[in-house]
Amino acid sequence: MTLFPIVIVMVLYFSSIPIAFALIAAALAYFTFASTGTPPDLILQRFITSASSFPLLAVPFFIMVGEIMNYSGISESLMKMADVLTGHMKGGLAQVNVVLSTLMGGISGSANADAAMQAKILVPEMEKRGYGAAFSTAITAASSAIAPVIPPGINLIIYALIAQVSVAKMFIGGYVPGILMCIALMIAVNIISRRRGYQPVREKMSPPKDIFLQLKESIWALLLPFGIIMGIRFGVFTPTEAGAIAVLFCTIVGVFFYKQLKWEHLPIILKNTVYSTSAVILIIVSANVFGLYLSWERIPHSLTQILLNFSGSPWMMLAIINVFLLLMGMFLEGGAVLIIVAPLLVPVMRMMGLDMVHFGLILIVNIMIGGITPPFGSMMFTTCSITKVPVGDFIKEVWPFIIALLVVLLIVTYIPSIVLFLPNLL
Repeated sequence: MTLFPIVIVMVLYFSSIPIAFALIAAALAYFTFASTGTPPDLILQRFITSASSFPLLAVPFFIMVGEIMNYSGISESLMKMADVLTGHMKGGLAQVNVVLSTLMGGISGSANADAAMQAKILVPEMEKRGYGAAFSTAITAASSAIAPVIPPGINLIIYALIAQVSVAKMFIGGYVPGILMCIALMIAVNIISRRRGYQPVREKMSPPKDIFLQLKESIWALLLPFGIIMGIRFGVFTPTEAGAIAVLFCTIVGVFFYKQLKWEHLPIILKNTVYSTSAVILIIVSANVFGLYLSWERIPHSLTQILLNFSGSPWMMLAIINVFLLLMGMFLEGGAVLIIVAPLLVPVMRMMGLDMVHFGLILIVNIMIGGITPPFGSMMFTTCSITKVPVGDFIKEVWPFIIALLVVLLIVTYIPSIVLFLPNLL
């Protein structure tokens, strides 16, 4: 009976029940039939108090930033900047695809939002230039994995709340892994493009004058992530307040500088923000209710003892956990993996002396790789549904990019100084 709620979660999830409802149902089943001495009021209280969190306000604000960005001209400006910087490389538009995801990561923070936008804008253009539809879709999905790793990714905030670590440190810690993912994918694109003869968009590298002019136009979009980090670092505002300021900043840029944001966009932005926020918050509060069951049965403690008996080395433990997370990522959506696994593994890693910021970034990079891995990768389905590419063709093209990202995962896992250098400056 101790593990029965976990079985319920898995059965319901694989029966196409949303993960939030699966978690709530499992917790209610446990406290109703197994732990009958627990007052039902306690479960309802945990459900309500989980949502009464000031840091959680950052989630709707940053989701709204991503929505505003799509209508304000910021996305278009960033695409032009990426084109100027990488259009001369082999596989020019594919390189633009990767760099654009990196630039957008600091603003949209959502892998699926990034994947959907680029699947609509860049993939058709890539097909016109001779890139295969499956290749274009694969690099779009793979590059979108960068977005949530670079601040202000929503997963960074969710993990910080679960592990009780600084949101600011998680934000700053995301930069190096995100940039490494960008470099790895660009190398993979270059190798594939040379073999297949994918040509650059530009004949030669853009002259400094063109780069400067485009930088001048895109500076408002590029300043946003930098301003968020610096504001949090120097105590000007909290991460939650940073989200509100980012909404205001994007609105001003879209209305007065790029002049593309209109009043008629407001209802669409608000509706999409409410829908996305509701889904995320419901998952968070249901995970907290499920976490009450985990604590009640001391499952994290038991898991710690099992893992310690299996291997006393933190580095061997990380290898086992990485394999475990990759396998879970093949079957569960990334956000669900984070919500289910983080409460279990954080106490284990803390007991073994690992830095919680370091472990958080290992976890997030890992679940982002899961997002493009068959059979249930969310970005895989998002891009394939938009571009109409068969999943089988996508799988054939995506493996080089998965391998490139796995190399980054190994670097992030076993060279913690690379990840922690910037956060430790705080």
